[in-house]
Amino acid sequence: MSKKILTVVSEPVSADALRSAIGEEDAADAEVLVVAPALSSKKRFLLADPDPGIERAEEVQQETVERLDEGGVDAAGDTGESDPLLAIQDALQTFPADEIVLVTHSGGEQNWLEEGLVEDAKERFEAPVRHLVVG
Repeated sequence: MSKKILTVVSEPVSADALRSAIGEEDAADAEVLVVAPALSSKKRFLLADPDPGIERAEEVQQETVERLDEGGVDAAGDTGESDPLLAIQDALQTFPADEIVLVTHSGGEQNWLEEGLVEDAKERFEAPVRHLVVG
């Protein structure tokens, strides 16, 4: 039986990166749902201007799904709420994940909503949470 893996991304991720987080065997048999939260800057958040965040999230999830499919990983995608924890909660309503993979980025500017995300997700959700840091 395939493992259901909820993967939360803020930037496109390759199949190789996901394999490094969950293992080659799990990736080959996994059913992956990619969720890209509609993240936006503090300024845009305060101005209630989410459209660029939604557009970017759509691009990120589509590119990630394409990369995963090309790499042999069965994937579908969706955009989510701007708060990654709410995006996860919403996704779990229709996709009962066996595992959650949170992808954050090293270097550069980390989105302000990613701060403390991994710890909060581990406390809040029953499914095991893995953290993948990509450059």
